[in-house]
Amino acid sequence: MSSSDLISIQLNGENRSFEGPLTLLELIETLGLKPNKVAVERNMEIVPRSTLADVQCADGDALEIVHFVGGG
Repeated sequence: MSSSDLISIQLNGENRSFEGPLTLLELIETLGLKPNKVAVERNMEIVPRSTLADVQCADGDALEIVHFVGGG
């Protein structure tokens, strides 16, 4: 596997491809989201925010990313 292989993931129900390897933190930043304002579910399991930089996205992962928006 080369250092820039494409990985296919399902992101919020939509099939997407990204250059890998990629951690969840890198994915969140690529999407323009702030890591401290999101909740991530990977393959039906909540990922603790403190581990986002350690968890690698894998080909075929199903991710749900919810971002919180302030307001009243």
